[in-house]
Amino acid sequence: MASREGKRRNHNHHHDNDEKLVPLAALISRETKAAKMEKPFVRFGQAAQSRKGEDYVLIKTDSLRVPSNSTTAFSVFAVFDGHNGKAAAVFTRENLLDHVISALPSGLSRDEWLHALPRALVSGFVKTDKEFQSRGETSGTTATFVIVDGWTVTVACVGDSRCILDTKGGSVSNLTVDHRLEDNTEERERVTASGGEVGRLSIVGGVEIGPLRCWPGGLCLSRSIGDMDVGEFIVPVPFVKQVKLSNLGGRLIIASDGIWDALSSEAAAKTCRGLSAELAARQVVKEALRRRGLKDDTTCVVVDIIPPENFQEPPPSPPKRHNNFFKSLLFRKKSNSSNKLAKKLSSVGIVEELFEEGSAMLDERLGSGDCSKESTTGGGIFTCAICQLDLAPSEGISVHAGSIFSTSLKPWQGPFLCTDCRDKKDAMEGKRPSGVKVI
Repeated sequence: MASREGKRRNHNHHHDNDEKLVPLAALISRETKAAKMEKPFVRFGQAAQSRKGEDYVLIKTDSLRVPSNSTTAFSVFAVFDGHNGKAAAVFTRENLLDHVISALPSGLSRDEWLHALPRALVSGFVKTDKEFQSRGETSGTTATFVIVDGWTVTVACVGDSRCILDTKGGSVSNLTVDHRLEDNTEERERVTASGGEVGRLSIVGGVEIGPLRCWPGGLCLSRSIGDMDVGEFIVPVPFVKQVKLSNLGGRLIIASDGIWDALSSEAAAKTCRGLSAELAARQVVKEALRRRGLKDDTTCVVVDIIPPENFQEPPPSPPKRHNNFFKSLLFRKKSNSSNKLAKKLSSVGIVEELFEEGSAMLDERLGSGDCSKESTTGGGIFTCAICQLDLAPSEGISVHAGSIFSTSLKPWQGPFLCTDCRDKKDAMEGKRPSGVKVI
């Protein structure tokens, strides 16, 4: 390795004079091409079986951090599992990405953009919930929202549509937290502290059945988008996790609870190893149905993050009757060729955790900010950290204020909220009755 580096240095030295003659535009082009080559390839597949028609998927592989600059591309994958109708799932699919992007300042470098992304996801989720509730519809939805930018994966979730990561070493990890009252003690305590009641459905004779639910409303989840009839202690503030993969890449499996009620994370990953993303998604759905039957909408998205040196364009599709056979041979062969390397690295921690936060408190999630850097757009105009509404300096209410009636507000301590978003924050934290507008 040292000799190769030495050879490279000598080669560069020999052509020093030539390099000076290369136009700047050509050098920038080289850098751009090199950066592009270092990025992994992203391939995906999806499959679903519908029972109620309330699961929805968002897949967008051509988003850009910088408009008209293809080297800033990132991909978005999301699963929305609606309940009490499909309205909330449809609305969230159509609006959540735009709300997240609008919460990100312009002019950021890639590293700065990734650093700001967790906070923007919180703002985007809450704004989407606030806008949907203003429509007066009682539907709700889970949301598991995944952004893949190079080797960095950022996941935000409310509800129980899980996202897992299967790495080349065979290690399976959850990138989300299930917000089910039955399984999450912290969420039960938060809901009851905020004014909700948690209990099972009671039938004739006082017998309690089924999972733990929040009352009023009877929802099994502690976080969702929508559900205005349940109470605002069912919050839209997402759990967010950001990781950086090694150059071995990995596989994401994003699915609704129709999958996870039938398969553990490990079983889902194991059942589709060696298959292409498209075939893997079908296999996960097939295995879930085999084990449990079609009792709920069952949706799966598989995303493969593939190192450039391992990527192979799939061959033209053979005749349909042989399609699955040839595809399985192709991907099994590729999997076996990387087996030795995977085994050598299986005991090494190859995923770097960059960020994780699950608090439901907005003042903890939106952080602190100097208004001159994060909360203004110039000209003395403040911006609400959630809805991005422009505010006069006298209108902004600090997210850190204990109450909208507090006399200890310090207007220079951002981020800031508009009155409507401050009202929503108070309701989510049980500081005023849900649905009551404070004037």
